[in-house]
Amino acid sequence: MIALVNGGPVIVLYSGITGPVSHCIRLTLAEKDIDTQVRYVYADSIPEELTELNPYSTVPTLVDRDLALYDAQIILEYLDERFPHPPLMPADPMSRAVNRQLRYRITRDLYNPAEELNSENEIAAAGARRTLRNSLLAINPVFSQMPYFMSEEYTLVDCCMAPLLWRLETYNIRLPDSAGALRRYAQSLFERDAFQNSMSEPEREMCERMTA
Repeated sequence: MIALVNGGPVIVLYSGITGPVSHCIRLTLAEKDIDTQVRYVYADSIPEELTELNPYSTVPTLVDRDLALYDAQIILEYLDERFPHPPLMPADPMSRAVNRQLRYRITRDLYNPAEELNSENEIAAAGARRTLRNSLLAINPVFSQMPYFMSEEYTLVDCCMAPLLWRLETYNIRLPDSAGALRRYAQSLFERDAFQNSMSEPEREMCERMTA
């Protein structure tokens, strides 16, 4: 089931095409320059092997030899432990715990509202958009103190933030001039080679529309 490259197994990622969660995993793989076979999955065409690997048939799903992982945060930490260079988690236990908690808050305060933006209920979608925008504005001061999210070094937290910030215009969320620190932080993430290399073709088209 797993393709071979030069006689050895390769990491396989079943990925969504435009969703921020799958993009986060692709970005982490790119930051670590991991040889990966990305298999893009369309919502209306779930491959049979994905159903066999993952009881929920969801993306992202990462396969490494006989191991299949399908929770995004578990995948992120597995990649950092399996491929330790460059490290994307702090070395000491206290800082690692803080890193995990920040990613938990990003999921709860940013990713969850973003998922609701596609709701057919316009009131619910508008409320989610307002919640997301307010949450981003609340953390703006953080980025005037350190170059990355609560860190002097780029970490998994930034891998989670970049795909979501990239989609703000698509979400019809425009940050005000008062959020200058957050906007500069976002631009610094987008300019990284790994970010550019992590995008699917539709995401590249999103880039062209944003920079036109």
